[in-house]
Amino acid sequence: MDDLERVRELYGTPRPDPDAQARVWRSVTARRRRRRLPWLMVPVAAAAVALAFVPHQPPVQEPHVSGRSVLLAAATSAASGPASEGTYWHIKKVRDGSKVTELWAARDGRAWTSDGGRVSRVTSGSPFSMAGRDLTIEQIQSLPADPAALKERVAAMLPPDARGLLADALSGLLWTKPSPPAVRAAAYRVLADLPEVSYLGASGRGEAFSYELPSGVRRTLVIDPETSQVLSCTDSRPSPRTERVIEAGWTDRGPR
Repeated sequence: MDDLERVRELYGTPRPDPDAQARVWRSVTARRRRRRLPWLMVPVAAAAVALAFVPHQPPVQEPHVSGRSVLLAAATSAASGPASEGTYWHIKKVRDGSKVTELWAARDGRAWTSDGGRVSRVTSGSPFSMAGRDLTIEQIQSLPADPAALKERVAAMLPPDARGLLADALSGLLWTKPSPPAVRAAAYRVLADLPEVSYLGASGRGEAFSYELPSGVRRTLVIDPETSQVLSCTDSRPSPRTERVIEAGWTDRGPR
């Protein structure tokens, strides 16, 4: 029997001091907390470290697209377009969503039009003109392919100080006239630097550009820069009028 048991037999089991019990409990729980704390803090600390070293991700922004870059892209596409081969220059349009018109022009000057059913021979003048002047297919085909020279040649055919007419004349070379690929490319490059041409942004399958004619009418063209094709032309007033291009190019199929 050890000394502690003898004391218990002589005096009984001593009652623990409440303050002592409290001090012991606080000491035990404190030791348990110190043992647990590093383990509990590991995930939190690791997360904090990870967050501290995550690189800052700037908000995703849409790339800025300028009208000039769109027109220059169309110029590149136009330059690699098909050669002017075929018997007839043919263009087919739908006006205001319902009226179909077509033009066939042969290289020898003969031309035919259709209003959706009846085909008629063009008997007076040329089907192509610029600023009121008739143009033959040969004259259109011989226009300069250098942008500066093309701008000078077209401007010389226009009345002086006719704001908007230069943009309109160059635009006509892109779809209503049988222009060679190099001339179409040059026209796009000149349009890209004209201050009166405004870029309106994406519109359906293409990109929209507009300019104001001397009459006050605002004309809007929608182009596909990947193919360089003009998809539609809309005049703002007196009432909106839209021509949508269905076909434009050289063909061996004549008027039916």
